[in-house]
Amino acid sequence: MPTSRRKKSDAAVKSPKKKRSKSNPVIAQSPLVKARNSPIHGKGVYAIAPIKKGARIIEYLGERISHAEADRRYEVKGNDDGHTFLFIASNRTVIDAGVDGNDARFINHHCNPNCETVIEGSRVFIDAIRNIEPGEELGYDYQLTWESTDDPAELANYDCRCGAKKCRGTMLDREPLDKKKAKKAAKKKSAKGKRR
Repeated sequence: MPTSRRKKSDAAVKSPKKKRSKSNPVIAQSPLVKARNSPIHGKGVYAIAPIKKGARIIEYLGERISHAEADRRYEVKGNDDGHTFLFIASNRTVIDAGVDGNDARFINHHCNPNCETVIEGSRVFIDAIRNIEPGEELGYDYQLTWESTDDPAELANYDCRCGAKKCRGTMLDREPLDKKKAKKAAKKKSAKGKRR
């Protein structure tokens, strides 16, 4: 699943294939995890060995496409289908794990996550943020972006079923993107006024 919902973009540039560095080799499969059915949603990814806090677990792989192509693919899906494997890797690149993806695409959202996504050079990695025991399902906070003007019926597709004690009930970020931008602009304007 993506870390943010699709935003419209006219850019149609594909990201060039980059040489893999020795410090960040491709982690297509991991000896630490295995995908299987999940009570949260569909398939999930489970630890099959102890995973230490800070460990790099797996890379989120798939076809690297432009934002325009990702928008086209997303629009083809029905309005009642919030399920995608699109992950924004940079302002030019989206990873579609529905094409040539690996088990990382099955990591479910969780409001009390045990891992997080890390983007390095438009590559996406899943790292442990605490120790994870064998049998434990991996989860990270999707923080899907949304606008306050979005259709509530469409946003209902992003209900959370993680079961955490403090589940916020949604995979969406806590605050709509338009309000975040307005706050940021107001803060910038206020700081500029204080400098005069």
